[in-house]
Amino acid sequence: MEDKKTNKTTSIPQETITWLLNSRTPSIRYLTLTSLLHKPADDVEVQAVRTEIPTSKPVSAIFSRQDPEGFWVNSRHYYSPKYRSSHWTMLLLTELAVPPETPALQRGADFMRETLVKDKRLDYHQEKSPGFYCLWGNWLRYQLYCGRFEDAAVQKVIEMVCRDIHRSGACRYNGDLPCSWAVIRELNGLALIPKNQRSPEVEGAIRRGIEFVVEEHDLVAADYPVIEKIHPLWFSLSFPLFYHTDILFTLRVLKELDALDHPNAVSALKWLKDKQTKKGIWTGGSPFKSRTRPFLAEPDTPNHWITLLAATVFS
Repeated sequence: MEDKKTNKTTSIPQETITWLLNSRTPSIRYLTLTSLLHKPADDVEVQAVRTEIPTSKPVSAIFSRQDPEGFWVNSRHYYSPKYRSSHWTMLLLTELAVPPETPALQRGADFMRETLVKDKRLDYHQEKSPGFYCLWGNWLRYQLYCGRFEDAAVQKVIEMVCRDIHRSGACRYNGDLPCSWAVIRELNGLALIPKNQRSPEVEGAIRRGIEFVVEEHDLVAADYPVIEKIHPLWFSLSFPLFYHTDILFTLRVLKELDALDHPNAVSALKWLKDKQTKKGIWTGGSPFKSRTRPFLAEPDTPNHWITLLAATVFS
């Protein structure tokens, strides 16, 4: 019999589940039902809340600022300003679980595809490996989320990302040292390729990326190569993050890749579990809230998202 105070599938109090399901943000309710409680896509409640997401206050506010051509802020600057331009907005909308078939989301994906093809950036990165692959990992994530696996440009980026993971994401912004942020963001992109569609090259890159993240290094010790010191956000609980990663985000990626059984992942899970409060939630912040798009409906707080994502890791 299920404990009345605790949902055994999540190991968090039922009161916390109820708190999440009472969120004003449909994205949170949807992900609580699907990613935390594992309700199927055809569940009536799941379908109902899913239809709310595109017109919900946070998402509709973002779409209201989209140009008919698919971009946000400026058609010539997809990367700046951080974190309101097209690239970051697409990444955030993906995190907010906007249904992939939403026309405005598809227009955003189209814009980002055409922009990176037209300005030759894709060709340049195919020929060289100058680092900065957190961009390509994130780009791949939202393009695959939008169902673009068969697209030629997406296939090129998959090849690039696989190649870069084997060089451990070495980046000029990290003194040409391997970059954990890049590798984790690249793995986050590859994670959306269904298992039955992963080529040997993709499987090999995923194995190599996991090896770098949790076998050669330690998530909690954060002993990754850096010029000076590990970024303080690594040890924080934050949402949303953009090109940064932290322990929680990394565990989310490892869960998608079925790689949470590695010893260093297990120690990181303990670290995360220890962050849970006596009330059964996780607390944190939104370090870029003033610089990005709205993602919550009042009176929700970043703790709703952080609790949801942390609990999902354990589900």
